[in-house]
Amino acid sequence: MNKKRWIAIVSAIILFVASIVATGVMEISKKNASSTNSINELLGGEDSLSENVIEAGKANQRIVLLTIEGTILSGGTSGMFNTASYDHQLFMSELQKIEEDDTIKGIVLSVNSPGGGTYESAQIKDKLVEIKEKTKKPLYVSMKNMAASGGYYVSANAEKIFATDETMTGSIGVIMSGSNYSGLFEKLGISDTTIKSGEFKDIGSASRPMTEEDRAILQQMIDDSYGRFVNVVATGRHMDESRVRELADGRIYDGAQAKAAGLVDEIGYQEDVIKAMRKDYSLKEAELFEYQAASPSLSSLFTSKASQMISPKNSVLSELDGMMSKFGTTNSPKMMYLYGGE
Repeated sequence: MNKKRWIAIVSAIILFVASIVATGVMEISKKNASSTNSINELLGGEDSLSENVIEAGKANQRIVLLTIEGTILSGGTSGMFNTASYDHQLFMSELQKIEEDDTIKGIVLSVNSPGGGTYESAQIKDKLVEIKEKTKKPLYVSMKNMAASGGYYVSANAEKIFATDETMTGSIGVIMSGSNYSGLFEKLGISDTTIKSGEFKDIGSASRPMTEEDRAILQQMIDDSYGRFVNVVATGRHMDESRVRELADGRIYDGAQAKAAGLVDEIGYQEDVIKAMRKDYSLKEAELFEYQAASPSLSSLFTSKASQMISPKNSVLSELDGMMSKFGTTNSPKMMYLYGGE
């Protein structure tokens, strides 16, 4: 074992011991809650979402600014040294807090996303509809650079959708991307030795040619998901289904084109959206705020850094593997409400 490896191991041990000490201090500090809140937050992390006031106003009459930034997929994380663009679990927690908070009188959703998973997009949409039906809190959407496919899906049920002239939106449809290497394998003399319980158990496999029966099954799934997308747009935009299908051939629109087609309501920036909500719902004196992610504990940071130092290469491979699993592998592609595809 070389010198660098020994140094990495010793450093990892030090970090591990430090994490144990940090955890011990945290437990002691919990016994003195009133005088050690700041220590608890540093060592143990915050227990819930915090709030950041953007514009001061009435505390019992508030507007919340939500943000979807990046691809809508599960598994995102954020912390002191990591700023993931989108954290699905965190975003769903924010929606739950909005539903339970009676001081919130309006929701502004800022979207800058090419879309993402069908499951995650549907979960966001369903929760927004639930909030709307249960609490009657208005939802306005501000589309930024891009609000395509799943980004449009989660926006469709808003009372008003704003986009800029340069916004890329639309891309209403479903995609399932994959690759097939069976021709290459044949040239290289590689054989597929898959053993399966049924004809379609390995449907979508990259190691054998896709059959017409395979394609028909997958196409039916895509068509069903597409139908649900069309229904969401038709309901949210109060449009005939036939008209939505004319617009929903997967093409993208800029903001001006989308407004002309009835897919958005107004041309404007985020500040225009907030101003419009204040005016439309008599919320001129309302506080404007946003949620902030809870900070990680020092003990978890120490443990994470220790594991990375022991096996840095494996850590990188693990990250790549996690990223691939979100989009699906060559052997198990996923349906996506996503602009483009690989």
